[in-house]
Amino acid sequence: MDNLALYIVTSLIFMPVVGAIVLLFLPAENKSLLRWFTLAITLLVLLPLLGIAMPGADWLSFQVGDGGVQHVVQLSWIPSFDIQFFLGIDGISFPLLMLTAVISLLAMGASWTIDQYVKSYCVLYLLLLAGMIGVFLSLDFFLFYVFWEVMLLPMYFLIGVWGGPRRQYAAIKFFLYTLVGSVLMLIALLMLYFNSDLRKLSPQQLTASYVAAWDNGGNLLSAEKYKQQLEVSEHAVHTFNILALQQLGQNSDAFDQRLLYGKSVQWWAFVLLFVGFAIKVPSVPLHTWLPDAHVEAPTPISMILAGLLLKMGGYGIIRICYPICPDAGYDLAWLVCSIGVISMVYGALAALAQSDFKRMVAYSSVSHMGYVVLGLGVWSATAGNLFDPTAWNMGVKGALFQMIGHGISSAGMFFMVGVVYDRVHHRDLNQFGGLYGKMPVYTAMAMLLFFAGLGLPGLCGFIGEVFVVLSAWNFSPTLAAIAAAVVILTAGYILWAIQRVYLGPQYHGPHEEALTEINRREMAVAIPLCVLAIVLGVFPAIVFRYMDKTVDRQVTDLTRWTEEVKLPRLRAAEAEADQEVAANEP
Repeated sequence: MDNLALYIVTSLIFMPVVGAIVLLFLPAENKSLLRWFTLAITLLVLLPLLGIAMPGADWLSFQVGDGGVQHVVQLSWIPSFDIQFFLGIDGISFPLLMLTAVISLLAMGASWTIDQYVKSYCVLYLLLLAGMIGVFLSLDFFLFYVFWEVMLLPMYFLIGVWGGPRRQYAAIKFFLYTLVGSVLMLIALLMLYFNSDLRKLSPQQLTASYVAAWDNGGNLLSAEKYKQQLEVSEHAVHTFNILALQQLGQNSDAFDQRLLYGKSVQWWAFVLLFVGFAIKVPSVPLHTWLPDAHVEAPTPISMILAGLLLKMGGYGIIRICYPICPDAGYDLAWLVCSIGVISMVYGALAALAQSDFKRMVAYSSVSHMGYVVLGLGVWSATAGNLFDPTAWNMGVKGALFQMIGHGISSAGMFFMVGVVYDRVHHRDLNQFGGLYGKMPVYTAMAMLLFFAGLGLPGLCGFIGEVFVVLSAWNFSPTLAAIAAAVVILTAGYILWAIQRVYLGPQYHGPHEEALTEINRREMAVAIPLCVLAIVLGVFPAIVFRYMDKTVDRQVTDLTRWTEEVKLPRLRAAEAEADQEVAANEP
Protein backbone atom coordinates (compact mmCIF):
# COMPACT_ATOMS: atom_id res chain seq x y z
CA MET A 1 0.00 0.00 0.00
CA ASP A 2 1.16 3.50 -0.77
CA ASN A 3 2.58 5.21 2.34
CA LEU A 4 0.43 8.29 1.81
CA ALA A 5 -2.71 6.17 1.67
CA LEU A 6 -1.54 4.37 4.82
CA TYR A 7 -1.23 7.67 6.66
CA ILE A 8 -4.64 8.78 5.43
CA VAL A 9 -6.44 5.64 6.66
CA THR A 10 -4.63 5.71 10.00
CA SER A 11 -5.39 9.41 10.41
CA LEU A 12 -9.12 8.65 10.41
CA ILE A 13 -8.62 7.23 13.92
CA PHE A 14 -5.77 9.34 15.24
CA MET A 15 -6.97 12.73 13.96
CA PRO A 16 -9.77 12.88 16.58
CA VAL A 17 -7.40 11.61 19.28
CA VAL A 18 -4.84 14.29 18.49
CA GLY A 19 -7.63 16.85 18.36
CA ALA A 20 -8.80 15.79 21.82
CA ILE A 21 -5.27 16.21 23.17
CA VAL A 22 -4.95 19.67 21.61
CA LEU A 23 -8.29 20.66 23.16
CA LEU A 24 -6.82 20.05 26.60
CA PHE A 25 -4.46 22.99 26.09
CA LEU A 26 -7.07 25.42 24.75
CA PRO A 27 -8.67 27.93 27.14
CA ALA A 28 -11.87 26.54 28.65
CA GLU A 29 -13.53 29.96 28.76
CA ASN A 30 -13.31 30.39 24.97
CA LYS A 31 -16.30 28.21 24.14
CA SER A 32 -16.55 29.38 20.54
CA LEU A 33 -12.95 28.34 19.83
CA LEU A 34 -13.52 24.92 21.38
CA ARG A 35 -16.63 24.30 19.30
CA TRP A 36 -15.15 25.47 16.02
CA PHE A 37 -11.94 23.50 16.57
CA THR A 38 -13.91 20.32 17.26
CA LEU A 39 -16.07 20.93 14.20
CA ALA A 40 -12.89 21.37 12.11
CA ILE A 41 -11.54 18.02 13.35
CA THR A 42 -14.75 16.23 12.37
CA LEU A 43 -14.49 17.88 8.93
CA LEU A 44 -10.89 16.66 8.62
CA VAL A 45 -12.15 13.12 9.22
CA LEU A 46 -14.79 13.48 6.49
CA LEU A 47 -12.50 14.93 3.78
CA PRO A 48 -10.23 11.84 3.34
CA LEU A 49 -13.30 9.61 3.13
CA LEU A 50 -14.72 11.85 0.41
CA GLY A 51 -11.40 11.46 -1.41
CA ILE A 52 -11.67 7.65 -1.12
CA ALA A 53 -15.25 7.80 -2.40
CA MET A 54 -14.31 9.81 -5.48
CA PRO A 55 -13.18 7.81 -8.52
CA GLY A 56 -9.99 8.68 -10.35
CA ALA A 57 -7.08 8.36 -7.93
CA ASP A 58 -5.98 4.71 -8.14
CA TRP A 59 -3.83 5.02 -5.03
CA LEU A 60 -6.69 6.31 -2.89
CA SER A 61 -10.09 5.77 -4.54
CA PHE A 62 -12.28 2.89 -3.46
CA GLN A 63 -12.25 0.27 -6.22
CA VAL A 64 -15.91 -0.68 -6.60
CA GLY A 65 -15.04 -3.74 -8.67
CA ASP A 66 -12.95 -5.26 -5.88
CA GLY A 67 -14.89 -7.32 -3.34
CA GLY A 68 -11.92 -7.70 -1.02
CA VAL A 69 -10.32 -5.47 1.58
CA GLN A 70 -8.66 -2.29 0.34
CA HIS A 71 -6.31 0.29 1.87
CA VAL A 72 -4.91 -2.26 4.30
CA VAL A 73 -2.82 -1.04 7.22
CA GLN A 74 -1.03 -3.90 8.99
CA LEU A 75 1.53 -3.45 11.72
CA SER A 76 2.65 -5.79 14.48
CA TRP A 77 1.26 -4.54 17.80
CA ILE A 78 1.53 -7.30 20.45
CA PRO A 79 3.57 -9.97 18.66
CA SER A 80 3.53 -12.42 21.57
CA PHE A 81 -0.14 -13.15 20.85
CA ASP A 82 -0.17 -12.21 17.16
CA ILE A 83 -2.23 -9.07 17.85
CA GLN A 84 -1.87 -6.58 15.03
CA PHE A 85 -2.85 -3.02 14.26
CA PHE A 86 -4.82 -4.29 11.29
CA LEU A 87 -7.13 -1.88 9.47
CA GLY A 88 -8.91 -2.08 6.15
CA ILE A 89 -11.90 -0.87 4.15
CA ASP A 90 -14.35 -2.92 2.10
CA GLY A 91 -17.86 -2.57 0.74
CA ILE A 92 -19.45 -3.39 4.09
CA SER A 93 -17.48 -0.92 6.19
CA PHE A 94 -17.01 1.98 3.76
CA PRO A 95 -20.66 3.19 3.57
CA LEU A 96 -20.80 3.06 7.38
CA LEU A 97 -17.55 5.01 7.65
CA MET A 98 -19.02 7.70 5.41
CA LEU A 99 -22.20 7.74 7.51
CA THR A 100 -20.11 8.07 10.69
CA ALA A 101 -18.16 11.03 9.35
CA VAL A 102 -21.23 12.85 8.02
CA ILE A 103 -23.44 12.36 11.10
CA SER A 104 -20.55 13.23 13.45
CA LEU A 105 -19.96 16.50 11.58
CA LEU A 106 -23.65 17.42 11.65
CA ALA A 107 -24.09 16.37 15.28
CA MET A 108 -21.19 18.62 16.23
CA GLY A 109 -22.99 21.42 14.42
CA ALA A 110 -25.98 20.66 16.65
CA SER A 111 -23.75 20.85 19.75
CA TRP A 112 -23.74 24.67 19.86
CA THR A 113 -26.58 24.41 22.41
CA ILE A 114 -24.20 22.68 24.85
CA ASP A 115 -23.09 25.48 27.16
CA GLN A 116 -21.72 23.76 30.27
CA TYR A 117 -18.31 22.09 30.47
CA VAL A 118 -17.84 22.66 26.75
CA LYS A 119 -14.18 21.67 26.81
CA SER A 120 -14.87 18.31 28.44
CA TYR A 121 -17.78 17.71 26.07
CA CYS A 122 -15.64 18.31 22.99
CA VAL A 123 -12.81 16.06 24.26
CA LEU A 124 -15.22 13.19 24.94
CA TYR A 125 -16.97 13.78 21.61
CA LEU A 126 -13.71 13.36 19.66
CA LEU A 127 -12.73 10.26 21.64
CA LEU A 128 -16.14 8.78 20.85
CA LEU A 129 -15.61 9.56 17.16
CA ALA A 130 -12.20 7.82 17.21
CA GLY A 131 -13.76 4.73 18.77
CA MET A 132 -16.56 4.56 16.20
CA ILE A 133 -14.17 4.93 13.26
CA GLY A 134 -11.90 2.30 14.80
CA VAL A 135 -14.71 -0.25 15.05
CA PHE A 136 -15.52 0.03 11.35
CA LEU A 137 -11.85 -0.08 10.29
CA SER A 138 -10.58 -2.91 12.53
CA LEU A 139 -9.83 -6.31 11.01
CA ASP A 140 -8.15 -7.70 14.12
CA PHE A 141 -10.74 -9.01 16.59
CA PHE A 142 -8.75 -7.85 19.63
CA LEU A 143 -8.39 -4.38 18.14
CA PHE A 144 -12.10 -4.38 17.26
CA TYR A 145 -12.90 -5.18 20.89
CA VAL A 146 -10.62 -2.41 22.14
CA PHE A 147 -12.36 0.22 20.00
CA TRP A 148 -15.76 -1.21 20.95
CA GLU A 149 -14.90 -0.63 24.61
CA VAL A 150 -13.37 2.80 23.91
CA MET A 151 -16.82 4.05 22.84
CA LEU A 152 -18.45 3.02 26.08
CA LEU A 153 -16.95 5.50 28.54
CA PRO A 154 -17.32 8.72 26.47
CA MET A 155 -20.95 7.91 25.73
CA TYR A 156 -21.59 7.20 29.42
CA PHE A 157 -20.34 10.64 30.41
CA LEU A 158 -21.96 12.43 27.47
CA ILE A 159 -25.35 11.12 28.62
CA GLY A 160 -24.68 11.26 32.36
CA VAL A 161 -23.31 14.82 32.50
CA TRP A 162 -25.10 16.69 29.71
CA GLY A 163 -28.40 14.77 29.68
CA GLY A 164 -31.85 15.44 31.09
CA PRO A 165 -33.26 15.13 34.61
CA ARG A 166 -32.88 11.31 34.73
CA ARG A 167 -29.52 11.32 32.98
CA GLN A 168 -27.65 9.35 35.63
CA TYR A 169 -30.16 6.50 35.55
CA ALA A 170 -30.12 6.42 31.75
CA ALA A 171 -26.30 6.53 31.60
CA ILE A 172 -25.88 3.69 34.12
CA LYS A 173 -28.51 1.59 32.31
CA PHE A 174 -26.75 2.16 28.99
CA PHE A 175 -23.39 1.31 30.55
CA LEU A 176 -24.57 -1.91 32.20
CA TYR A 177 -26.43 -3.22 29.15
CA THR A 178 -23.50 -2.50 26.85
CA LEU A 179 -21.05 -3.97 29.35
CA VAL A 180 -23.02 -7.23 29.49
CA GLY A 181 -22.82 -7.41 25.70
CA SER A 182 -19.09 -6.70 25.85
CA VAL A 183 -18.52 -9.51 28.35
CA LEU A 184 -20.37 -11.98 26.14
CA MET A 185 -18.35 -10.78 23.17
CA LEU A 186 -15.12 -11.24 25.13
CA ILE A 187 -16.04 -14.84 26.02
CA ALA A 188 -16.75 -15.59 22.36
CA LEU A 189 -13.51 -13.87 21.38
CA LEU A 190 -11.51 -16.12 23.71
CA MET A 191 -13.36 -19.21 22.49
CA LEU A 192 -12.51 -18.45 18.87
CA TYR A 193 -8.93 -17.41 19.58
CA PHE A 194 -7.96 -20.50 21.57
CA ASN A 195 -9.63 -22.83 19.07
CA SER A 196 -8.10 -21.14 16.02
CA ASP A 197 -5.11 -22.70 14.29
CA LEU A 198 -3.42 -21.05 11.32
CA ARG A 199 -1.83 -24.41 10.41
CA LYS A 200 -5.22 -25.45 8.99
CA LEU A 201 -5.09 -22.74 6.28
CA SER A 202 -3.47 -23.10 2.86
CA PRO A 203 -0.98 -20.51 1.53
CA GLN A 204 -3.76 -19.12 -0.68
CA GLN A 205 -6.08 -18.75 2.32
CA LEU A 206 -3.30 -17.14 4.34
CA THR A 207 -2.74 -14.64 1.54
CA ALA A 208 -6.46 -13.89 1.17
CA SER A 209 -6.66 -13.27 4.93
CA TYR A 210 -3.65 -10.95 5.00
CA VAL A 211 -2.08 -13.23 7.60
CA ALA A 212 1.32 -11.68 8.20
CA ALA A 213 4.48 -12.71 10.01
CA TRP A 214 7.84 -11.04 10.30
CA ASP A 215 11.32 -12.53 10.54
CA ASN A 216 13.92 -11.52 13.12
CA GLY A 217 15.04 -8.66 10.91
CA GLY A 218 11.54 -7.18 10.79
CA ASN A 219 10.92 -8.24 7.17
CA LEU A 220 7.50 -9.48 6.13
CA LEU A 221 7.45 -13.17 5.25
CA SER A 222 5.68 -14.50 2.17
CA ALA A 223 2.66 -16.76 2.67
CA GLU A 224 4.59 -19.79 1.42
CA LYS A 225 7.48 -19.27 3.85
CA TYR A 226 5.11 -18.62 6.72
CA LYS A 227 3.18 -21.79 5.85
CA GLN A 228 6.45 -23.74 6.05
CA GLN A 229 7.06 -22.34 9.53
CA LEU A 230 3.52 -23.22 10.57
CA GLU A 231 3.84 -26.82 9.40
CA VAL A 232 6.80 -27.50 11.70
CA SER A 233 5.06 -25.99 14.72
CA GLU A 234 4.05 -28.57 17.32
CA HIS A 235 1.36 -26.38 18.85
CA ALA A 236 -1.66 -24.59 17.45
CA VAL A 237 -0.95 -21.11 16.12
CA HIS A 238 -3.78 -18.86 17.32
CA THR A 239 -4.94 -15.65 15.66
CA PHE A 240 -7.22 -12.65 16.17
CA ASN A 241 -7.24 -11.88 12.43
CA ILE A 242 -10.94 -11.56 11.52
CA LEU A 243 -10.35 -12.57 7.90
CA ALA A 244 -8.38 -15.65 8.99
CA LEU A 245 -11.09 -16.56 11.50
CA GLN A 246 -13.61 -16.36 8.65
CA GLN A 247 -11.50 -18.78 6.60
CA LEU A 248 -11.19 -21.14 9.56
CA GLY A 249 -14.92 -21.01 10.28
CA GLN A 250 -15.87 -21.87 6.70
CA ASN A 251 -12.99 -24.03 5.45
CA SER A 252 -11.75 -26.07 8.42
CA ASP A 253 -12.88 -27.94 11.50
CA ALA A 254 -11.12 -25.54 13.88
CA PHE A 255 -14.34 -24.43 15.55
CA ASP A 256 -16.26 -27.72 15.26
CA GLN A 257 -15.30 -29.12 18.66
CA ARG A 258 -18.44 -30.09 20.59
CA LEU A 259 -19.41 -28.18 23.72
CA LEU A 260 -22.71 -27.98 25.62
CA TYR A 261 -25.71 -29.96 24.33
CA GLY A 262 -23.71 -31.31 21.42
CA LYS A 263 -23.32 -27.90 19.79
CA SER A 264 -19.99 -26.73 18.38
CA VAL A 265 -17.64 -23.97 19.52
CA GLN A 266 -18.71 -21.76 16.64
CA TRP A 267 -22.39 -22.41 17.40
CA TRP A 268 -22.05 -21.10 20.95
CA ALA A 269 -19.72 -18.30 19.84
CA PHE A 270 -22.42 -17.14 17.40
CA VAL A 271 -25.03 -17.10 20.16
CA LEU A 272 -22.82 -15.07 22.51
CA LEU A 273 -21.80 -12.64 19.78
CA PHE A 274 -25.34 -12.25 18.49
CA VAL A 275 -26.68 -11.42 21.95
CA GLY A 276 -23.89 -8.88 22.44
CA PHE A 277 -24.56 -7.23 19.10
CA ALA A 278 -28.36 -7.46 19.49
CA ILE A 279 -28.08 -5.35 22.67
CA LYS A 280 -26.47 -2.64 20.58
CA VAL A 281 -28.94 -2.93 17.66
CA PRO A 282 -31.15 -3.05 19.92
CA SER A 283 -33.49 -6.00 19.46
CA VAL A 284 -36.42 -7.01 21.65
CA PRO A 285 -36.16 -7.96 24.53
CA LEU A 286 -32.70 -6.37 24.93
CA HIS A 287 -33.85 -2.90 23.88
CA THR A 288 -34.99 -1.30 27.14
CA TRP A 289 -31.86 0.83 27.60
CA LEU A 290 -32.50 2.70 24.35
CA PRO A 291 -35.64 4.80 25.09
CA ASP A 292 -34.20 6.03 28.40
CA ALA A 293 -30.82 6.83 26.85
CA HIS A 294 -32.44 8.72 23.96
CA VAL A 295 -34.85 10.69 26.10
CA GLU A 296 -32.18 11.84 28.54
CA ALA A 297 -29.30 12.36 26.09
CA PRO A 298 -28.73 15.84 24.63
CA THR A 299 -29.86 16.25 21.02
CA PRO A 300 -26.44 15.74 19.32
CA ILE A 301 -25.77 12.60 21.35
CA SER A 302 -29.20 11.23 20.44
CA MET A 303 -28.22 11.80 16.81
CA ILE A 304 -25.02 9.79 17.37
CA LEU A 305 -26.85 7.05 19.26
CA ALA A 306 -29.55 6.51 16.65
CA GLY A 307 -27.50 7.34 13.58
CA LEU A 308 -24.30 5.45 14.39
CA LEU A 309 -24.09 3.38 17.57
CA LEU A 310 -27.08 1.19 16.71
CA LYS A 311 -25.48 0.42 13.34
CA MET A 312 -22.48 -1.13 15.07
CA GLY A 313 -24.67 -3.98 16.24
CA GLY A 314 -25.74 -4.76 12.68
CA TYR A 315 -22.17 -4.33 11.47
CA GLY A 316 -20.90 -6.83 14.05
CA ILE A 317 -23.48 -9.39 12.99
CA ILE A 318 -22.58 -9.20 9.30
CA ARG A 319 -18.82 -8.79 9.81
CA ILE A 320 -18.23 -11.36 12.57
CA CYS A 321 -21.22 -13.57 13.43
CA TYR A 322 -22.12 -15.04 10.05
CA PRO A 323 -18.75 -15.33 8.28
CA ILE A 324 -16.89 -16.78 11.31
CA CYS A 325 -19.70 -18.84 12.86
CA PRO A 326 -22.00 -19.95 10.01
CA ASP A 327 -23.10 -23.14 11.77
CA ALA A 328 -25.43 -21.37 14.21
CA GLY A 329 -26.37 -18.80 11.59
CA TYR A 330 -27.91 -21.60 9.55
CA ASP A 331 -29.49 -23.42 12.50
CA LEU A 332 -30.91 -20.28 14.11
CA ALA A 333 -32.11 -18.49 10.97
CA TRP A 334 -35.75 -18.76 12.06
CA LEU A 335 -34.94 -17.40 15.52
CA VAL A 336 -32.93 -14.45 14.15
CA CYS A 337 -35.61 -13.55 11.61
CA SER A 338 -38.35 -13.87 14.22
CA ILE A 339 -36.45 -11.54 16.58
CA GLY A 340 -36.21 -9.02 13.74
CA VAL A 341 -39.96 -9.17 13.01
CA ILE A 342 -40.93 -9.06 16.70
CA SER A 343 -38.73 -5.97 17.14
CA MET A 344 -40.40 -4.33 14.15
CA VAL A 345 -43.91 -4.94 15.46
CA TYR A 346 -43.20 -4.19 19.12
CA GLY A 347 -41.22 -1.01 18.34
CA ALA A 348 -44.02 0.32 16.13
CA LEU A 349 -46.77 -0.46 18.66
CA ALA A 350 -44.71 1.10 21.47
CA ALA A 351 -44.14 4.22 19.36
CA LEU A 352 -47.90 4.52 18.83
CA ALA A 353 -48.44 4.53 22.59
CA GLN A 354 -46.00 7.36 23.40
CA SER A 355 -46.90 10.91 24.35
CA ASP A 356 -43.25 12.01 24.60
CA PHE A 357 -42.03 13.18 21.18
CA LYS A 358 -38.46 11.95 21.67
CA ARG A 359 -39.46 8.61 23.18
CA MET A 360 -41.69 7.98 20.17
CA VAL A 361 -38.74 8.50 17.83
CA ALA A 362 -36.62 6.23 20.05
CA TYR A 363 -39.08 3.34 19.76
CA SER A 364 -39.25 3.93 16.02
CA SER A 365 -35.53 3.07 15.92
CA VAL A 366 -36.24 -0.28 17.59
CA SER A 367 -38.79 -0.98 14.86
CA HIS A 368 -36.65 0.15 11.94
CA MET A 369 -33.56 -1.75 13.10
CA GLY A 370 -35.70 -4.89 13.14
CA TYR A 371 -35.54 -4.76 9.35
CA VAL A 372 -31.76 -4.98 9.60
CA VAL A 373 -31.87 -8.12 11.75
CA LEU A 374 -34.46 -9.73 9.45
CA GLY A 375 -32.44 -8.98 6.31
CA LEU A 376 -29.24 -10.41 7.76
CA GLY A 377 -30.97 -13.52 9.06
CA VAL A 378 -32.71 -14.58 5.83
CA TRP A 379 -30.53 -17.63 5.11
CA SER A 380 -32.54 -18.69 2.06
CA ALA A 381 -29.66 -20.37 0.18
CA THR A 382 -30.57 -23.92 1.17
CA ALA A 383 -31.09 -27.27 -0.52
CA GLY A 384 -34.80 -26.49 -0.72
CA ASN A 385 -34.23 -23.75 -3.32
CA LEU A 386 -31.18 -25.35 -4.96
CA PHE A 387 -28.82 -23.04 -3.04
CA ASP A 388 -29.99 -19.92 -4.84
CA PRO A 389 -28.39 -17.01 -2.95
CA THR A 390 -30.36 -14.23 -4.70
CA ALA A 391 -32.90 -13.59 -1.94
CA TRP A 392 -30.30 -13.69 0.84
CA ASN A 393 -28.05 -11.37 -1.15
CA MET A 394 -30.94 -8.94 -1.47
CA GLY A 395 -31.63 -9.20 2.26
CA VAL A 396 -28.06 -8.40 3.28
CA LYS A 397 -27.85 -5.46 0.89
CA GLY A 398 -31.25 -4.26 2.02
CA ALA A 399 -30.15 -4.47 5.66
CA LEU A 400 -26.99 -2.48 4.93
CA PHE A 401 -28.93 0.14 3.01
CA GLN A 402 -31.48 0.28 5.83
CA MET A 403 -28.66 1.06 8.25
CA ILE A 404 -27.55 3.97 6.07
CA GLY A 405 -31.09 5.24 5.43
CA HIS A 406 -32.09 4.94 9.06
CA GLY A 407 -28.87 6.64 10.13
CA ILE A 408 -29.89 9.69 8.12
CA SER A 409 -33.62 9.76 8.91
CA SER A 410 -33.31 8.98 12.63
CA ALA A 411 -30.53 11.53 13.17
CA GLY A 412 -32.72 14.05 11.33
CA MET A 413 -35.82 13.23 13.39
CA PHE A 414 -33.95 13.56 16.69
CA PHE A 415 -32.45 16.84 15.54
CA MET A 416 -35.86 18.21 14.61
CA VAL A 417 -37.25 17.20 18.00
CA GLY A 418 -34.28 18.94 19.61
CA VAL A 419 -34.86 22.15 17.66
CA VAL A 420 -38.37 22.62 19.03
CA TYR A 421 -37.39 21.37 22.50
CA ASP A 422 -34.71 24.06 22.74
CA ARG A 423 -37.48 26.62 22.25
CA VAL A 424 -40.36 25.38 24.41
CA HIS A 425 -38.55 22.98 26.80
CA HIS A 426 -41.08 20.18 26.62
CA ARG A 427 -41.78 17.15 24.41
CA ASP A 428 -45.42 16.42 25.20
CA LEU A 429 -47.11 15.55 21.91
CA ASN A 430 -50.50 16.55 23.31
CA GLN A 431 -49.31 20.11 24.00
CA PHE A 432 -48.03 20.83 20.51
CA GLY A 433 -49.97 21.88 17.44
CA GLY A 434 -49.93 24.64 14.85
CA LEU A 435 -46.14 24.73 14.37
CA TYR A 436 -46.56 24.97 10.61
CA GLY A 437 -48.02 28.44 10.93
CA LYS A 438 -45.21 29.66 13.18
CA MET A 439 -42.22 27.75 11.70
CA PRO A 440 -43.06 26.85 8.09
CA VAL A 441 -39.48 26.20 6.87
CA TYR A 442 -38.68 24.07 9.90
CA THR A 443 -41.93 22.16 9.51
CA ALA A 444 -41.29 21.41 5.83
CA MET A 445 -37.86 19.95 6.55
CA ALA A 446 -39.11 18.04 9.59
CA MET A 447 -41.95 16.48 7.57
CA LEU A 448 -39.50 15.40 4.87
CA LEU A 449 -37.27 13.65 7.42
CA PHE A 450 -40.23 12.02 9.18
CA PHE A 451 -41.55 10.79 5.83
CA ALA A 452 -38.08 9.36 5.15
CA GLY A 453 -38.40 7.46 8.43
CA LEU A 454 -41.85 6.30 7.37
CA GLY A 455 -40.36 4.73 4.25
CA LEU A 456 -42.04 6.91 1.64
CA PRO A 457 -40.95 5.95 -1.91
CA GLY A 458 -38.34 8.36 -3.22
CA LEU A 459 -36.75 8.84 0.20
CA CYS A 460 -33.90 6.96 1.89
CA GLY A 461 -36.06 4.79 4.17
CA PHE A 462 -37.89 3.03 1.34
CA ILE A 463 -35.26 0.99 -0.51
CA GLY A 464 -33.84 -0.96 2.42
CA GLU A 465 -37.24 -1.91 3.84
CA VAL A 466 -38.55 -3.11 0.48
CA PHE A 467 -35.45 -5.19 -0.23
CA VAL A 468 -35.65 -6.84 3.18
CA VAL A 469 -39.33 -7.68 2.79
CA LEU A 470 -38.76 -9.07 -0.71
CA SER A 471 -35.84 -11.18 0.49
CA ALA A 472 -37.89 -12.60 3.37
CA TRP A 473 -40.59 -13.93 1.06
CA ASN A 474 -38.56 -16.94 -0.14
CA PHE A 475 -37.60 -17.71 3.45
CA SER A 476 -41.05 -17.30 5.02
CA PRO A 477 -44.07 -15.66 3.37
CA THR A 478 -45.60 -15.27 6.83
CA LEU A 479 -42.68 -13.25 8.22
CA ALA A 480 -42.55 -11.23 4.99
CA ALA A 481 -46.26 -10.41 5.25
CA ILE A 482 -45.92 -9.31 8.89
CA ALA A 483 -42.88 -7.19 8.01
CA ALA A 484 -44.78 -5.54 5.18
CA ALA A 485 -47.78 -4.86 7.45
CA VAL A 486 -45.53 -3.00 9.92
CA VAL A 487 -45.49 -0.17 7.37
CA ILE A 488 -49.11 0.52 8.34
CA LEU A 489 -48.15 0.87 12.02
CA THR A 490 -45.20 3.07 11.05
CA ALA A 491 -47.46 5.35 9.02
CA GLY A 492 -49.82 5.46 12.00
CA TYR A 493 -47.37 6.84 14.54
CA ILE A 494 -45.50 9.09 12.08
CA LEU A 495 -48.65 10.68 10.64
CA TRP A 496 -50.26 10.98 14.07
CA ALA A 497 -47.16 12.74 15.39
CA ILE A 498 -47.09 15.11 12.40
CA GLN A 499 -50.75 15.91 12.91
CA ARG A 500 -50.37 16.60 16.64
CA VAL A 501 -47.14 18.62 16.39
CA TYR A 502 -47.19 20.52 13.11
CA LEU A 503 -50.81 20.75 11.99
CA GLY A 504 -53.91 22.13 13.69
CA PRO A 505 -55.05 25.72 14.28
CA GLN A 506 -53.00 26.59 17.36
CA TYR A 507 -50.21 25.68 19.74
CA HIS A 508 -51.44 24.31 23.08
CA GLY A 509 -48.30 24.32 25.22
CA PRO A 510 -46.13 26.80 27.13
CA HIS A 511 -43.58 29.31 25.77
CA GLU A 512 -45.51 30.01 22.58
CA GLU A 513 -43.54 33.25 22.12
CA ALA A 514 -40.33 31.21 21.71
CA LEU A 515 -41.55 29.41 18.57
CA THR A 516 -39.37 31.27 16.09
CA GLU A 517 -38.26 30.05 12.69
CA ILE A 518 -35.27 27.76 12.35
CA ASN A 519 -31.98 29.71 12.36
CA ARG A 520 -29.01 29.49 10.00
CA ARG A 521 -26.96 27.13 12.17
CA GLU A 522 -29.88 24.75 12.52
CA MET A 523 -30.53 24.92 8.79
CA ALA A 524 -26.87 24.07 8.15
CA VAL A 525 -27.50 20.80 10.00
CA ALA A 526 -30.97 20.06 8.64
CA ILE A 527 -30.41 20.80 4.94
CA PRO A 528 -27.67 18.17 4.38
CA LEU A 529 -29.86 15.54 6.10
CA CYS A 530 -32.81 16.47 3.88
CA VAL A 531 -30.67 16.40 0.74
CA LEU A 532 -29.19 13.00 1.63
CA ALA A 533 -32.66 11.62 2.38
CA ILE A 534 -33.79 12.59 -1.13
CA VAL A 535 -30.60 11.72 -3.03
CA LEU A 536 -30.27 8.23 -1.53
CA GLY A 537 -33.95 7.59 -2.09
CA VAL A 538 -33.79 8.58 -5.76
CA PHE A 539 -30.28 7.27 -6.52
CA PRO A 540 -29.71 4.26 -4.21
CA ALA A 541 -26.96 3.01 -6.53
CA ILE A 542 -24.72 5.63 -4.92
CA VAL A 543 -24.54 3.31 -1.91
CA PHE A 544 -25.03 -0.05 -3.61
CA ARG A 545 -22.07 0.46 -5.93
CA TYR A 546 -19.71 0.32 -2.97
CA MET A 547 -21.25 -2.66 -1.19
CA ASP A 548 -22.23 -4.88 -4.14
CA LYS A 549 -19.03 -6.86 -4.73
CA THR A 550 -18.19 -7.39 -1.07
CA VAL A 551 -21.68 -8.61 -0.17
CA ASP A 552 -21.79 -10.80 -3.29
CA ARG A 553 -18.52 -12.37 -2.25
CA GLN A 554 -19.56 -13.03 1.34
CA VAL A 555 -22.95 -14.48 0.43
CA THR A 556 -21.37 -16.66 -2.26
CA ASP A 557 -18.81 -18.00 0.23
CA LEU A 558 -21.49 -18.84 2.79
CA THR A 559 -23.70 -20.43 0.13
CA ARG A 560 -20.77 -22.65 -0.89
CA TRP A 561 -20.25 -23.54 2.79
CA THR A 562 -23.93 -24.46 3.08
CA GLU A 563 -23.75 -26.79 0.09
CA GLU A 564 -20.33 -28.34 0.69
CA VAL A 565 -20.14 -28.47 4.50
CA LYS A 566 -23.53 -28.03 6.18
CA LEU A 567 -25.62 -30.21 3.85
CA PRO A 568 -23.37 -33.30 4.26
CA ARG A 569 -23.49 -32.80 8.04
CA LEU A 570 -27.27 -32.62 8.03
CA ARG A 571 -27.54 -35.74 5.87
CA ALA A 572 -25.10 -37.60 8.12
CA ALA A 573 -27.11 -36.59 11.18
CA GLU A 574 -30.33 -37.74 9.53
CA ALA A 575 -28.77 -41.08 8.59
CA GLU A 576 -27.50 -41.55 12.14
CA ALA A 577 -30.94 -40.75 13.54
CA ASP A 578 -32.56 -43.22 11.14
CA GLN A 579 -30.10 -45.92 12.23
CA GLU A 580 -30.91 -45.31 15.88
CA VAL A 581 -34.64 -45.53 15.16
CA ALA A 582 -34.14 -48.76 13.21
CA ALA A 583 -32.00 -50.23 16.00
CA ASN A 584 -34.67 -49.47 18.61
CA GLU A 585 -37.52 -50.97 16.60
CA PRO A 586 -38.67 -54.40 17.84
